[in-house]
Amino acid sequence: MHADPKGVLTGVHFLDGDHACCEGALAAGARFAAGYPITPSTEVVERFAARIPTVGGIFLQMEDELAASIAIQGAVWGGAKAFTVTSGPGFSLMMEHIGYAAMTETPCVFVDVQRGGPSTGLPTLPAQADMMQARWGSHGDYGVIALCPNSPQECFDLTIEAFNLSEEFRVPVMLMLDECVGHMTEKVVIPHAGDLEITPRRYTKLPPGEFRTYEPREDLVPDMVRAGEGYRFHVTGLTHDERGYPNMNVDTQDRMNRRLLDKLKPMSNGRALVEMENLADADVVLVSYGITSRVAQRALQMARAKGIRAGKFRLISAWPFPEGHIADLACAVKAFVVPEINLGQMVHEVSRAAAGRAKVVPVSHAGGGVHNPEAILHAIEEAVR
Repeated sequence: MHADPKGVLTGVHFLDGDHACCEGALAAGARFAAGYPITPSTEVVERFAARIPTVGGIFLQMEDELAASIAIQGAVWGGAKAFTVTSGPGFSLMMEHIGYAAMTETPCVFVDVQRGGPSTGLPTLPAQADMMQARWGSHGDYGVIALCPNSPQECFDLTIEAFNLSEEFRVPVMLMLDECVGHMTEKVVIPHAGDLEITPRRYTKLPPGEFRTYEPREDLVPDMVRAGEGYRFHVTGLTHDERGYPNMNVDTQDRMNRRLLDKLKPMSNGRALVEMENLADADVVLVSYGITSRVAQRALQMARAKGIRAGKFRLISAWPFPEGHIADLACAVKAFVVPEINLGQMVHEVSRAAAGRAKVVPVSHAGGGVHNPEAILHAIEEAVR
């Protein structure tokens, strides 16, 4: 194990996705995590608990997921970069505090290693059925970012990206693994710390008398302060004005909620994270994410071998949904094929963005295993007939 002077691993390693996620969090500067054991995510914080003494930081095993999801937010306002980790049932319990993080604009990361559901479901087997919950699980109008790795290497890389985006936009960011990606072991290359791009927290440069907790800058994102440094500030889940004080009227509610959504518009347009392949001549486009994108890659190769002009559109950032990309493709292709390990979630977003201009074909799988490439190939063939 090679580590830099700060204890962060470097070099080439063979890691599973959960452990790579932990190393990504450490490399991003996370020095606080709180969690509660739940399959198949526990390995992330087990490793963090073992590793954090070597870099200086804190891990707390909380009494439940609700406690974990609010403890990290207290740590953030104290100056730490923080995250929690869970799976299906625990993710459901955290929804209230995800809404609180969105309302208070607390930058933090929620790692969800998806498994079969609902309820206790299939604790040790994969699914992708938390995707809509990641976006709409808490009540009210708010925005989040959700990233979907499809390999241990991306678990490392996208964990860093999750922390960077949370700091840039001051939002909770979801890292949506699945059991297969969390438990598969592959080569992971970890650069030296000096070669990583890490987004620091944007603290105000205003004196205490001029700072207002939720006064946005040009990018619609407010600056932050750290508790204990002489600033008086108020953080509340109530509808609040730029000072952070409760101000529960229609105008304040409308202005605040619109800004919470508008500040994320860059992520649904030019900065959406996607992987595209063979789209220039495509008649049909495979839209996939997470572990399903790896199976879909094989189906894409099989379709091309049969002379079908199939292209790839992989969602790396699933939320905000890159609807502009899909809308543009819908004007040029005959159909979209959307395989996912659920009975229809992100396919509805594809249909919404396509707006009837192209056929949308779901390839549904209720969970417990990955797709058979032949099933996806069959859907491709049917879509272009």
